[in-house]
Amino acid sequence: MTRRLIAIVGPTATGKTSLAVELARKFGGEIIGADSRQVYRHMEIGTAKPTTGERSRVRHHLIDVVEPDEPFSLGRWLELAQAALEDVWSRGGQPLLVGGTGQYVWALLEGWRVPRVPPQPEFRRRMEGREAAELFAEVRRIDPQAAERIGPSNRRRLIRALEVYEATGRPISYWQAKEPPDFETLVIGLRLPRDELYRRIDGRVERMMTSGLIEDARRLLAMGYSRELPSMSGIGYKEACAHLTGEMTPAEAEARIKTETHRLARHQNTWFKVDDPRIHWLDAAEGALEEAVRLAGEFLGQEAAVR
Repeated sequence: MTRRLIAIVGPTATGKTSLAVELARKFGGEIIGADSRQVYRHMEIGTAKPTTGERSRVRHHLIDVVEPDEPFSLGRWLELAQAALEDVWSRGGQPLLVGGTGQYVWALLEGWRVPRVPPQPEFRRRMEGREAAELFAEVRRIDPQAAERIGPSNRRRLIRALEVYEATGRPISYWQAKEPPDFETLVIGLRLPRDELYRRIDGRVERMMTSGLIEDARRLLAMGYSRELPSMSGIGYKEACAHLTGEMTPAEAEARIKTETHRLARHQNTWFKVDDPRIHWLDAAEGALEEAVRLAGEFLGQEAAVR
């Protein structure tokens, strides 16, 4: 059988998870999360994870996989996502990739090569002591293609190019190439008019606050997780921590979370463009499930009938 993946994408609060759950139930599917915040354990309210009910109806992957103080990267996510895909396919299931982290989604669907090279503090300290012209000459020697793209003055990217070469023995231009994946993909996008999207976002933020977001942040701080961690600096927890340290009132925190989530949705729209021919866009407010079922059925063909 041809291996196929259904991806459901779009900005936050458009109903991606609920749609995915219904499609998974209809087509024998399992959900693979593509959300950079939902990977963290203990962070329930502010990350808008699938509910207990949704997780009991359909098996979910890549949720609650690392501790809040554990390093996590695109490379690590790709490794876990590819393993989850193989697992679902090996059992005859239909994987559905669901989430709004565009970098994760396209890295998997476009077959990005991503070096598994975390920051090397000692190496970076050594490189910081060198002149930019010297760094550029070294990158140009080992990787002329990357040197031309980076230029002679971007010290951060020059150091990263040298860091990757040092760790892998391959130039960073090799890792920035793409290898077409060995599966077919249907990409379904959910969209809403901006006013309606913001209304949904604001309602969800209000529910998070009444459900105990601030207490959730207080509990995480009591567990020893610093507010400076990448996990704790995400939208929702950052503002909750600011309230707990007296920097803003609950009302101010709520307003800031709404504003930042609006900004996040706009950023997500830069990853998932309305004119991208790869995405089948559906109106999240009207008839999305029926049309998604039709698209998925056509995409899966005879295999859908087997399930």
